[in-house]
Amino acid sequence: MRVLIVEDESRVADALRTGLNAEGWSVDVTGDGNEALWYAEHHEYAAILLDIMLPGLNGYKVCARLRAGGDATPIVMLTAKDGEYDEAEALDAGADDYVTKPFSYVVLLARLRNVVRRAPARAPVIHVGDLVVDPSARACARGGDQILLTGKEFTLLEMLATHPGQVLSKRRLLEGGWDFAERPEPNLVEVHISALRKKIDLPYDRNSIRTVRGHGYRLVPDA
Repeated sequence: MRVLIVEDESRVADALRTGLNAEGWSVDVTGDGNEALWYAEHHEYAAILLDIMLPGLNGYKVCARLRAGGDATPIVMLTAKDGEYDEAEALDAGADDYVTKPFSYVVLLARLRNVVRRAPARAPVIHVGDLVVDPSARACARGGDQILLTGKEFTLLEMLATHPGQVLSKRRLLEGGWDFAERPEPNLVEVHISALRKKIDLPYDRNSIRTVRGHGYRLVPDA
């Protein structure tokens, strides 16, 4: 899953990015309110962590504009303000939750998971042959066995599973699985696809992930 961090304090933004990456999230970061709107309008996010005090548009206005445009992405406001009127204004603008700085990362992560869990749209469980992929629970199983995947591995598998039989290029997999700022090398896709095969295919004598030379990869039901 991908989350957008809108925070103009680089120290806070970097710490959040590092922590969320370690939890398996893909993260985009901006410190400007107008850029935040662009990111939210052009990419799909599981949630947005939104600071209130921002250059360009402040967090209240960013949140209000997203809601006015029909964007229901869960939003957690981050702010140094702790007055009840500030909290009320954030919630009135359409935020799902509100966290005051300085905050506990453990608590913030729990709140983030909570707003994502409460989001009305739950992605359906995907079946590709006997391979089961649950995007909402970020869980994978085959033949009744739960398969433990890393965050990146699951993200790549989810992309392939939501387009069964279709060839996804390395570039598309890179764009969906890594942050824009990471400048990932194309061979990272090969490394993670190889790791996926060792977990979901080889132990079960399957060949679900097929390489289409010169084009990319596709996931097929393999009995």
